[in-house]
Amino acid sequence: ILTSNIQEAVPLNIGIMGFAHGHVNAYCNVWRDRPELDVKVVAAWDHDARRLQANAEAYGLRPCATVEEFLAQDIAAVVVAAETSLHADLVEAAAQAGKAIVVQKPLALTMAQADRIVEAVARHGVPFTMAWQMRVDPQNVRIKELLSSGEFGKVLMVRRCHALATHLWPSFVDEWNNKPEYNRDIWADDASHPIDFIHWLLGVPETVTAEIETLLNPRIPNDNGIAIYRYVGGPLAEVVCSFTCGAHENTTEVVCEKGTIIQNYGDAPSNEWPHTHGAQGLKWWKSDTRAWTDSGIPSPAGHGYRIQGVAEPLAEWFHGRRGPIATAEEGRTS
Repeated sequence: ILTSNIQEAVPLNIGIMGFAHGHVNAYCNVWRDRPELDVKVVAAWDHDARRLQANAEAYGLRPCATVEEFLAQDIAAVVVAAETSLHADLVEAAAQAGKAIVVQKPLALTMAQADRIVEAVARHGVPFTMAWQMRVDPQNVRIKELLSSGEFGKVLMVRRCHALATHLWPSFVDEWNNKPEYNRDIWADDASHPIDFIHWLLGVPETVTAEIETLLNPRIPNDNGIAIYRYVGGPLAEVVCSFTCGAHENTTEVVCEKGTIIQNYGDAPSNEWPHTHGAQGLKWWKSDTRAWTDSGIPSPAGHGYRIQGVAEPLAEWFHGRRGPIATAEEGRTS
């Protein structure tokens, strides 16, 4: 009797607008391998014909030669993962077509492009979310919960270290990330993750000061940088990003009035498997007990698991079971 009243879930058809940002492949893999999420990728567009064909064949998608052909498909939502300079044009087209929109980081290259995206989403009233995995990572969510609970007292300082080894790769100089018609540089592209993490954790700062330099290969700009955030009355926050980093361990430090929170293995170089140093993934020390507590939330066996971890929250959002991971306005601010 009960089962006769249960309607079978209907998969939501979605399409991919560009495969430049490799995160989208992780999402496609999850949605393909987990049918219970009820998300079916059916169509794709990419200005790069070879990249389009390769991904269409890999996922069994209908390849579309033009954006117009793509948006005419039977799809309810799109994931914009094309090169960052194309985001504004693609969001405007998708919003006009009435599609729900997911955008891969960062939102845009310029404030003018970001304003166009925010305006298009508002004008057409379409659902929108950024695909920030740091906002849904279980350890990061626990950090935010701990600070929001008030049990650690006043937050005094936050430091987030984020790294990749991209500038150590001989072939990286030829990637689209370093072509000015598509992107500014890898720092603007990938440091956007911890920058948004600070925004999500602490809100909008009063001031930001940054030093970003090209220290290794003059053909690949801005490989190391530090940004410092000042909030009225505290805390101070720091984002440290290196794209010349082969390995490290500690990624997040939060110093509070009544304790300290430490996260290890939070990015790609630190999260090599196995974790040879045996540090706990997320732990905290409180001044009243003077003891360390392990969060019990395991670090994944590789950073790719953190990236693909956003696929399920996106599926929940597609089906209206949760709010956006981050709004267009929040993407603009970050």
